[in-house]
Amino acid sequence: MATPTGGTDGIRPAARTEGGRPPLPRELLLVTGLFLVYKFGRLLANGHETAAFRNADLVWDAERALHFPGEGAVQQLLLHGEPLVRVANTYYAAVHFPATIAFLAWLYWRRPAHYVWSRRVLALLTGAALALHILVPLAPPRMLASAGLVDTARVYGPSVYGAVPEADSMANQFAAMPSLHFGWALMVAIGLIAATRSPLRWWWLLHPALTLFVVVGTANHYWTDALAAAVLLGFALLVVPTPVRPVAPVRPVAPVRPVAPPAPSDAPPAVPRQRAGGGPASAGSASAPSEVRR
Repeated sequence: MATPTGGTDGIRPAARTEGGRPPLPRELLLVTGLFLVYKFGRLLANGHETAAFRNADLVWDAERALHFPGEGAVQQLLLHGEPLVRVANTYYAAVHFPATIAFLAWLYWRRPAHYVWSRRVLALLTGAALALHILVPLAPPRMLASAGLVDTARVYGPSVYGAVPEADSMANQFAAMPSLHFGWALMVAIGLIAATRSPLRWWWLLHPALTLFVVVGTANHYWTDALAAAVLLGFALLVVPTPVRPVAPVRPVAPVRPVAPPAPSDAPPAVPRQRAGGGPASAGSASAPSEVRR
């Protein structure tokens, strides 16, 4: 059966030696509960508009002082054509959650040990991100007048945010740092690379690379937001123990049978015949009579 890695190398259903699959109802309740805690926890960051814009100015000035590449240069690549901008906005709105859910579902069925590991890493990353959202409210660059960027989702669509940030409480547009779009996408790539053995598995790094291009080009996040997500993910990966990587199936080699030495003969060794003069007989005289006629 085809797999997300582009092949079937090293893929097999879960075995008891891998720890078995956790009960599905428990996992559904756990993942749903973690998501709701994060979603409603973001409400605590609402109502800090002044601090969010002040922090945005600090981040923007810090990036310019550190000579980060301008977010505007990435956005100009998208603005070459309206269809490209719409694709980027759709990717931002529609790929984030489905890709992560599909990733966890595939691991749950095929690699239960890696599923538990990935779920723990994502939970730790999301919890740390929630804490940072509350402590450091941050307006995205599309809201920052000094950035001079276009809110591509509002202008070209589709958009997942309301026109008025204060009224869009469930989305919380002032929680830009870190970028969980990038953090989750990077974990999806790392998780699939760690859980499979196919040589095509490294292509999964295109997912976080494309996500980074989209979140910056649509002016939803700064470069610093993605950097913060990568740092938090690195911390989570250090804390959560990594499961054993799957081993590629090895084709059995037929055993080599030893060659028995030749059986010893009971016949005595042949003695060369003697000539009349006492010398050994030649091969041509082997059939000559033993006596010489006079």
